[in-house]
Amino acid sequence: MKRTILILLACIPAISGFAGQADTLKVYSQSMKKSIPVVVIIPDTYTAEKTYPVVYLLHGYGGNFTQWVNHAPQIIEEADRYDIMIVCPDGGYSSWYLDSPSDTTSKYETFVSRELVAYIDAHYSTRRQREFRAISGLSMGGHGALYLSVRNKEIYGAAGSIAGGVDVRPFPTRWDMLRVFGDTLCCWDNWNRHTVINVIKDLKPGELSLIIDCGYDDFFLEVNRNLHKQLLEDGIPHDYTERPGAHNKEYWGNSISYHLLYFSKFFRKNEVKIDKSNP
Repeated sequence: MKRTILILLACIPAISGFAGQADTLKVYSQSMKKSIPVVVIIPDTYTAEKTYPVVYLLHGYGGNFTQWVNHAPQIIEEADRYDIMIVCPDGGYSSWYLDSPSDTTSKYETFVSRELVAYIDAHYSTRRQREFRAISGLSMGGHGALYLSVRNKEIYGAAGSIAGGVDVRPFPTRWDMLRVFGDTLCCWDNWNRHTVINVIKDLKPGELSLIIDCGYDDFFLEVNRNLHKQLLEDGIPHDYTERPGAHNKEYWGNSISYHLLYFSKFFRKNEVKIDKSNP
C-alpha cells in the first residue's frame, strides 16, 4: 500500500517500527500552476473497502511538508491507533495559508481547502463529510488551520491551533508578513480582514469543534489568551490549554498527540450519531 515518489524519499525519516505508512506525492495546484509536495499517512489497516476520517496538519513558518513527520514521528503510529489518515501539505515558506491579497501567486487557502481536499478524497478512501475532516497546525500553521476552518466550515468539522500566530497584527515586520498582507501604511485593512482573531468573530456556537493551546514561554501566548477571551465572550465552546513550554519542536511535538486524541473523539462521536440515525 506504499505509493512513494522516490525523489522525495530522502526527505522523510525512516518509519520502521511504526504501524502506519507514510506516502509522499506531489499534488498539482491549478490556482498556482505548480506541483506541491505532500505527505500522506495511512493506517496500517488501510483498505479501499473502508472509509477513513482525515486530519490535515499544517507546518510553521520556514518549515515544509516534512516538518510534522520530523518533529512528531509518533503521528505515524497514532494514525494507526485512531484509524485515521493524516495529510501534511507544503504551505510554502511564509504563505500564512492565505489567498494573499498582496501576492497573487500565493493561493494556499484555495490549494489546501479546495484542491488538496478534492485530490485526497478522489485518490484515497476517505469519509467525505465535514464531520470526519479536521485541520490543525503549529505557529503559522495554527493561524492557517483556524483561518481555513472558519472560512470553509462546509469542509472542516473540527480545527486546532498549536502555538498559533492567531493575531498577526502585533508582528508586522516579522516572518515575511509584509509580502503576504501588504504594506501596513496602504493596506492595513488586509491585516484586519485576514487575521484569525477577527475572522473567528464570524463563528457561531457549535459550528466547529476547537482545540487551542500555547506554551507559557511562547511569544504568541498573549495573542492566544486574547483569542481565548474573545471566544468565551462570544459563547463559542472550545478546548483551551496553557502548559509549560516555548515555541519549539519539543512543545508542538508533544502537543499534537493531544490534538489527534481530541479529533479521534470528535470523529467517534459523529460515527455514533450516524449509527443511531441508521439502525
